[in-house]
Amino acid sequence: MSAPLLPLITEAEELEAKIDEENLVIIDLSRAPIYARNHIPDAVHIEHSQIISSKPPVMGLLPSAEALSEVLSTAGITPESHVVAYDDEGGAKACRLLWTLDVVGHKHFSLLNGGLQAWVNENHPVSEGIETASPSEYKVTYTKNGIIDKAEILAKLGDPNVALLDVRSPGEYAGTDKRALRGGHIPGAVNLEWIHAIDQQYNLRLKEPNELQLLYIPIDVMPDKEVIIYCHSHHRSAHSYIVLKSLGYKNIKGYPGSWSDWGNDPELPIE
Repeated sequence: MSAPLLPLITEAEELEAKIDEENLVIIDLSRAPIYARNHIPDAVHIEHSQIISSKPPVMGLLPSAEALSEVLSTAGITPESHVVAYDDEGGAKACRLLWTLDVVGHKHFSLLNGGLQAWVNENHPVSEGIETASPSEYKVTYTKNGIIDKAEILAKLGDPNVALLDVRSPGEYAGTDKRALRGGHIPGAVNLEWIHAIDQQYNLRLKEPNELQLLYIPIDVMPDKEVIIYCHSHHRSAHSYIVLKSLGYKNIKGYPGSWSDWGNDPELPIE
């Protein structure tokens, strides 16, 4: 397998320097009207709704392998592509795509640090209209990499080698902001809202790595543990997954469905 073209967290100037590389595919997950008005040259648009599926009340599940194969193929992605993803709202949609690529065993991908805000505000070139890619043939096979379900989580409750990280708002975590049949959190989970990783003053980039580590270490989310991350639908927690991956955490799991799955199942324990 070839070396990655770019680091996992890629700066706008790094991307601009590599923008003509043959194996580079840039994916824009902004809202469609924003994409049509303003996007990175050659970026192909994917709608966030195309990379998730729902079985109400459970949301944020993986699409079928066939459906995802079609989305990736239409975007011109091949297994050899280095995919750079971005969006217009802090990176959670982009990270959901990158987490999905991790689950299918895709090797090379990056998050554009700061997304569209950083790119536009720092005067990098933009295009308008709709870009189309030459279709590829990407056959998706889901792996167990980076993913966990409620039965597996249930079996790990109370394990000192496992950290459960709830990245919803404090109100959702406490159960005062109730968005499922039941409010609260998975027993033993610690709470750190996902937005604390973002530097609001610096075009929505991630905070510096040492600052990020100071968020996770005090709540015992340590690199030597298995870290299970969830939110309400594994949208916000996909962002935290990529953040921890960028910090060198090796054993991270995302929970598709998240609280919309756990909180709507009366058989499961809650705090």
